[in-house]
Amino acid sequence: MMPVAAKIIKGRKIYQYLAPNEINILSLMKRQIYTTPLKLQNFNFRYRFDTFETPDFILPLLWFLIINTFFFINSMNKRTFILKTAVLVLAVTFSSCGSGRKPQNDNQAQEQTKTGENWIQLFNGKDLNDWKIKFKGYELGENFNNTFRVEDGLLRVRYEEWEEWGSQFGHMFYKDEFSHYRLRVEYRFVGEQVKGGPGWAFRNNGLMLHGQTAESMELNQDFPVSVEVQLLGGDGKNERSTMNLCTPGTNVVMEGVLIEDHCISSGSKTFHGDQWVSVEVEIKGGEIIRHFVDGREVMYYEQPQLDPRDKYYEKFLPADGNKIISKGTISIQAESHPTDFRKIELLVLDEE
Repeated sequence: MMPVAAKIIKGRKIYQYLAPNEINILSLMKRQIYTTPLKLQNFNFRYRFDTFETPDFILPLLWFLIINTFFFINSMNKRTFILKTAVLVLAVTFSSCGSGRKPQNDNQAQEQTKTGENWIQLFNGKDLNDWKIKFKGYELGENFNNTFRVEDGLLRVRYEEWEEWGSQFGHMFYKDEFSHYRLRVEYRFVGEQVKGGPGWAFRNNGLMLHGQTAESMELNQDFPVSVEVQLLGGDGKNERSTMNLCTPGTNVVMEGVLIEDHCISSGSKTFHGDQWVSVEVEIKGGEIIRHFVDGREVMYYEQPQLDPRDKYYEKFLPADGNKIISKGTISIQAESHPTDFRKIELLVLDEE
């Protein structure tokens, strides 16, 4: 028995809902009964099924009850019917408990195979020696107002020494570049936004991937040319997904369509308050990028590439004219809201 979660994208909206099977999904589609609308880029109509399993014993148990009910009605042997039913329920219960088999998400599978894998701790919990800091308007290496710091084993982005926000966007770059990898991050938003911070930057940070180097950042450049995996927190009332996509100086391809919109919402739930959130990104060079929240895929796209409309396009376009970005730096942001990171780790993947 396989209930179906369907993701429906029509026009500029995406819808998600649950139904018992594909037939019910298609019926709902035909009658245009949708839920959870989110603004999205312009796509032609399409849909995709994502399935998950119910416990294996449910279907046999239902069939047994149906068949025995039929015989009970015909034979009227109430004692036999009750006895058989009780025995089956006990057998199914104990066998189910003994097997302990549950559907696995990506996080569970990753933990089971972690032994022997070479996860690189980009944040070592002690210092920022492996990172390079660049703030708009300041030279590389100047940690403006002591914004990026390590306290109590956490990487913290803080604004106690700021009087107000002056659009001095900050980024902290890891020392090495990567191409094929899986990045795992645990983060949370805390406290109040610095005075004067823009509304869109409330509980906002980002993982800037396949980015330019810290050394190539210009003095007054706001953001590195990169693919941003946008981290957002809720305001306590409204829906606000995390692990979205933003594209400073870049474009991507979704379902064969070049996407030129700056930001695209993911299919994640909203995380309100100061709770820790566990996320992952899987990148395969210039081919595929996938976003995960708590082990569930919430976004998928392909072919990250330089945007010809961006003023830095010519600066980073290679001599062969290939716009596809197949590797780059990893950086995190300072955009006016306090943020904590307790884990930033990376697993290098084989290039297929």
